[in-house]
Amino acid sequence: MEKLIATNPNAYRNYHISETLEAGIALTGTEIKSIRDGSPNLKDSYVAIKQKTAASLEAYLMHAHIAPYKHGNIWNHEPTRERKLLIHKQEIIKLFGLITQKGMTIVPTKFYFNAGRVKVELGIAKGKNAGDKRADMKKKSAQKEMDQAMKSRKTGRK
Repeated sequence: MEKLIATNPNAYRNYHISETLEAGIALTGTEIKSIRDGSPNLKDSYVAIKQKTAASLEAYLMHAHIAPYKHGNIWNHEPTRERKLLIHKQEIIKLFGLITQKGMTIVPTKFYFNAGRVKVELGIAKGKNAGDKRADMKKKSAQKEMDQAMKSRKTGRK
């Protein structure tokens, strides 16, 4: 059973998400307590893949804001530190290939609890241009008008 913690409001607005995957995230104790209070913000965050040695790659969540725990002390965490993502080696290699060769990016779409553990859903994305965004807004407003018309027709109001 999943319990949604936070979503990224800009993910589907600014990017074409082609596929998603689930990843674990390495957090400290005060970060978990702060997340349980409902304070994460994924607005400007992204995933960076760094090469540690010649043969090893690691994925990090960058610029995700988790507010300091309000009852924390001097060992409280830094709000926007980079956090290591727990992903299989083969998946990291696949993601690294996508972002280097095809010009794609990886953005977090949501944080959620899955069996008591914090998970992050990552979307493999390609950026939208202004025309694509306008077309999406037109499509969304047309759908909203159709829904309102159907609703008023069902209730018999005009």
